[in-house]
Amino acid sequence: MPKIKTNKSIQSRIKITGGGKLLRRPTHQSHFNAKESSRQTRIKHGVKQVKKSDYKSFIKYLPYAKS
Repeated sequence: MPKIKTNKSIQSRIKITGGGKLLRRPTHQSHFNAKESSRQTRIKHGVKQVKKSDYKSFIKYLPYAKS
């Protein structure tokens, strides 16, 4: 049986922690941020955890990830 290909675009956007959690960057933070409040800008600087409901669909594209 051939190997399953890893989706490199998803692999570059997701970090897998030692406990198996998936971390991602918040959306809408690349440009058009001048009109945002400073609170909203600070929130966007951190990382967020992928929701449990989306976990399965992300892992499907990362078959050899350490999770």
